[in-house]
Amino acid sequence: MTAVDIDPALIAAAVEWARQDPDDGDRAVLEAEIAAAQAGDGAAVASLASRFAGPLEFGTAGLRAEEGPGPGRMNRVVVRRTAAGLATYLLQRLAAMAPGESADAPAGASADSAVDAPANTAAGQESRPPRVVVGYDARRGSKTFALDSAAVFAAAGLETILLPSELPTPVLAFAVRHLDADAGVMVTASHNPPADNGYKVYLGGRMTDEAGRGAQITAPSDRDIAGCIDHDAPVDSIPLAADGWTVADRGIAASYRLAACRVLDPERTGHRRLNVVYTPLHGVGGAVLPDLFEDAGFERPYTVPEQAEPDPSFPTVAFPNPEEPGAMDLALAAARDRGADLVIANDPDADRLALAVPDPAAGWRMLTGDEVGVLLGSHLMAGLRPAGAVVGNSVVSSRLLSRVAADRGVPHETTLTGFKWIARVPGLGFGYEEALGYCVAPEMVRDKDGMTAALVAAELAAELADQGRTLLDALDEIALHFGVVATGQLSVRVADLALLDAMMTRLRLAPPATLAGQDVVETVDLTQGYRDLPGTDALMYTTADDSRVVVRPSGTEPKLKCYLEVVRPVEAATQLPGARAEASAALAELSASIGAALGQ
Repeated sequence: MTAVDIDPALIAAAVEWARQDPDDGDRAVLEAEIAAAQAGDGAAVASLASRFAGPLEFGTAGLRAEEGPGPGRMNRVVVRRTAAGLATYLLQRLAAMAPGESADAPAGASADSAVDAPANTAAGQESRPPRVVVGYDARRGSKTFALDSAAVFAAAGLETILLPSELPTPVLAFAVRHLDADAGVMVTASHNPPADNGYKVYLGGRMTDEAGRGAQITAPSDRDIAGCIDHDAPVDSIPLAADGWTVADRGIAASYRLAACRVLDPERTGHRRLNVVYTPLHGVGGAVLPDLFEDAGFERPYTVPEQAEPDPSFPTVAFPNPEEPGAMDLALAAARDRGADLVIANDPDADRLALAVPDPAAGWRMLTGDEVGVLLGSHLMAGLRPAGAVVGNSVVSSRLLSRVAADRGVPHETTLTGFKWIARVPGLGFGYEEALGYCVAPEMVRDKDGMTAALVAAELAAELADQGRTLLDALDEIALHFGVVATGQLSVRVADLALLDAMMTRLRLAPPATLAGQDVVETVDLTQGYRDLPGTDALMYTTADDSRVVVRPSGTEPKLKCYLEVVRPVEAATQLPGARAEASAALAELSASIGAALGQ
């Protein structure tokens, strides 16, 4: 390749970006890439074209991408433009409110709020500027992105509160309600690869209703915020304050832990002497969870030393997600060595929870997200607050929780995928999604929270231990009543996002008549809505033997995801091993069948 093959507009855009980029490292990377491209390096040209293919799309997941220079990456220019757009949105929303239209009293406030909550009176609610709280995890650029955001917000006249250190996402979600903030920003890429970062936005206070207060944004707020972001704004035109924001008292983490301890049922006073092994997977959960367990009366968990401290390179795992092969190896080895009762893992920002338990047949076994969801839901149903509270899960999660709820006379709601929907279920008492996300205390954290969920899981495990039983015994009891339910996933990764539309179109034009040898008895295109749900790009197939497949494009990655569920009835405990083996084989056959329908 020679210089004449390069689009001059691409080079001009890259040169202009490098000129205004406030990050020395990103600017050096870009300048080196420009020079290599001009010298005829094809890889450099391709990289520049990717960086400048277009701006990151701001949606209900906020922003998430690889860190680096260019409008298609996460960097200080993109963050400052996004923060400026969010500030504009909040100020415009406030200005458009009718006189007297404001939030209720702080939804999460209590006596302990005085330690760290800003002064707030009913009279001051209407006139004060928007209040925004900013948190960040331990990824490479997170603190810098958070500080840039605080500087932009403060310069725009927002009352800005910066969390005092690297803390889990659930602490930020808690702080939005606890501090009666109108919005929250969390800089995190959760369990994405080490190179990535992200920007999650929550609304609260006067910007939403009670059901959404402290929850992640949904439409139309995402579109409205996106419409306020000027992707061409020169970075030096965005005002930055040198100070003017408040750093929250370090007691905010203690306030979170105090509220979390109240999640436990005071009537369940069995022993709390569990031998727990814990891993935060090089993330920020270790700053909160061990202290939380101690506060709640449990023995302090043993934290896997190789993974205890935050490390943005995630050196001991190929992929920092407890669902990924190998991620739990060190924790399981420690559990075997220590004769542990339970293994608890959080993902790097601690909003997800994974559990592993001793299994007489297999040594140690990871529980699926659906298994943990039905265990926690069943455990909490008897004491749901307020009375008449609802349990819910996403449409791609197992149907088992709905069947348990119906059996116990507890209202149940099915939602679209994602906690931005689960958290908004009116009267929610417990909600979960199969991707290891659990909300056990909606009045405290209106989002998934891997730490409060871990506390409730420990409470359940300890209560069962008092009875000489285990979490596996509890799953057996549920299976005897409702059948053995096996769930799994098939993910089809693609190089080009356009292929996802093509694959979904293929299924719509030629839907499968059978799956795994069973007639498809119901086909639902969820773009048309389903049981009062808003339309979403997904397809659902149910077969004659009550197996189910839901197919949808991923919201955060270039892949198509197929969610599989198989049910096998049982009548006696002696039938459980055979039924589980049969369900496992049927699940594999179902996976192969839908894969074939997708052309795999």
